[in-house]
Amino acid sequence: MQEVLQQLANLQYIDSRIDEIRQLRGDLPEEILDIETNINRYNARINQLEEEADSLKSEKKKLEVGIEESLDKTKKYEEQQLSVRNNREYDALTKEIEAQKTFVENAESRLEEIAKRQEEVEGELEVNKEKLKETEELHADKKKNLDKVVASTKEEEEKLLEKRDELEEELDSRYVRSYNRLRDGLANGMAVVAMDRGAAHGMALPPQTQVEVRRKNKIIIDENSGRIVVDPSFFEEAKKQLKV
Repeated sequence: MQEVLQQLANLQYIDSRIDEIRQLRGDLPEEILDIETNINRYNARINQLEEEADSLKSEKKKLEVGIEESLDKTKKYEEQQLSVRNNREYDALTKEIEAQKTFVENAESRLEEIAKRQEEVEGELEVNKEKLKETEELHADKKKNLDKVVASTKEEEEKLLEKRDELEEELDSRYVRSYNRLRDGLANGMAVVAMDRGAAHGMALPPQTQVEVRRKNKIIIDENSGRIVVDPSFFEEAKKQLKV
């Protein structure tokens, strides 16, 4: 039974160290994903604004050409009015002149709207490009920090995971299932704890339970937390055996 208790302590020691390593990374991966989402959002908005800017520019050019053509037509119709033979022809030309003037008025009004919107788009583009630049710089900084943490702990984590797999193969599957189920149900993942001054994870153990833990000949479950309680020597041995 001591061998089983040692293997369980070893498993817990490995898992606790892996938890520490992953905690070092903190929320960096999630933060990076959020930042990448913002980068995509800024890029999409910039593309949208640039497309609108191109569309406004194209519309402005067409309107300017249209105004020039309309003014030429107006001048031509006014000249033709001077040589008409009857009122019907004069009235027809008058209608054409009015139509061209209306077009010019509407086009000039639209050009004013375009100019205003172009100014707004230019300002929005400037703001979004600046935000994109800041966000990309933040992304690079966070990514650099994450890569640094991963690089410094990757080798140790891989060795620990390898040893963990070996331990699970050696240990009876019943104990492995119980340990994993217990660990998964605990917030801090501490399924196996060392007795410390007659207590387990801060909760005092009955005297008889303390004696049984020290005997190291059976699996002791703490009634308060459901955790497996072992003698501290098992974790001391785990530290020696599993030094990476």
